[in-house]
Amino acid sequence: MATLRQLEYLVTVVDGGSFTRAAELLHVTQPALSHQIRALERSLGGPLLDRLPRGVRLTPAGRAMLPHARAALADVERARSAARRASGLEEGELQLATVYSVSLGVLPPVLRVWRREHPGVRVRLVEFRHTGELRAAMAAGQADLAVGPPPGEWDGPVRVLGVEEFVVVVPADDPLAGGGADRVELSALADRGWVHYAPGNGLAEVLDGACAAAGFTPRVAVRTEQTAAAAPLAATGLGPALVPANVVPPRFDGRLLRPSPPVTRPLVAYARTRPDALASAFVEVLARHARTERGPGGDGTGDP
Repeated sequence: MATLRQLEYLVTVVDGGSFTRAAELLHVTQPALSHQIRALERSLGGPLLDRLPRGVRLTPAGRAMLPHARAALADVERARSAARRASGLEEGELQLATVYSVSLGVLPPVLRVWRREHPGVRVRLVEFRHTGELRAAMAAGQADLAVGPPPGEWDGPVRVLGVEEFVVVVPADDPLAGGGADRVELSALADRGWVHYAPGNGLAEVLDGACAAAGFTPRVAVRTEQTAAAAPLAATGLGPALVPANVVPPRFDGRLLRPSPPVTRPLVAYARTRPDALASAFVEVLARHARTERGPGGDGTGDP
C-alpha cells in the first residue's frame, strides 16, 4: 500500500523533473528518495517513472497514478488545516530548545515547513553548547520542547527522530580524497592536527570519543567556538574536522569522507510533561522533515 510520503516523493520528482532536484526540495538523500520510489513501484506492481540521462518521464502507469497522488496529498492538507483550526494551532508561541549543531543542520528545513503550515505561530529558539546544558534548561522549564541528543535518564516523554551521521572534512586536494574514495579510517589521521572544538561544545566530546575508539588522542591544530566554522576551516587545510553531515552547506569547497567505523549520534525530541497540541504538532513536522544526514560527495553536494 502506498504511503503519503511515497506519494509526496513521486509528485516532487515529477514536478522537479529529476531525482536530484527532488532530493534537494525534500531535504533527503537521493538513495533514500530512490528507495521510496522503488518501494512504491513494487507495491503497485510496475514502474511509474522512466529514468532518463537528463531527467525522468512518467510511464503509462505513472500517468494514471499521478492525479490520484495529487488528490490524496491535497485531501491530507485540507484535513490538516481543519485540525489546526479545531485545535487552536493557528496562533501562539512555541518555545524550542536545542544545541548549536542541531540548529544549524536539522532544524532549518523543519522550521521552513512549520512556518508554511503554521504562519501565525511564533517560535522562540534557545540554543545551548552541550547536551547537559540543554537537559538542565528543560528540567528547569525553560522551553516547551527540546531537540538534541538523548538526555539520559528522563522522566518525561521522548520521541526518537533518527541518527545523526558525522563526516570527516578535508580539503578537496587532500591525498585521502583521491581516487574517488569516500571513506577513511580515523586511525589514518592520527598524526594530523585537527580542527577541534572549544571545551564546553558537545562536539568536542564526540570527536575525542571517536578518536579514542580508533586508538589515539586528536592533536589540536585550532579550536573553534563556532560549530559552523569547523568545516570551512578544515576545507582550507588547517586540519581534518569531524562534523555532523547535515551542517555542511550544499555548495562546499572541501571533501566529505565517511569515517570507518561510522560515527553517529541519536537525535530525539523530549519534553518535561506530555506535550500540548502545539508542541505535538511540531514533533510531527520534525519527524517528517528532520534532515539527519548528507552523503559525502566531491563538492559536499551529496551522493550521486
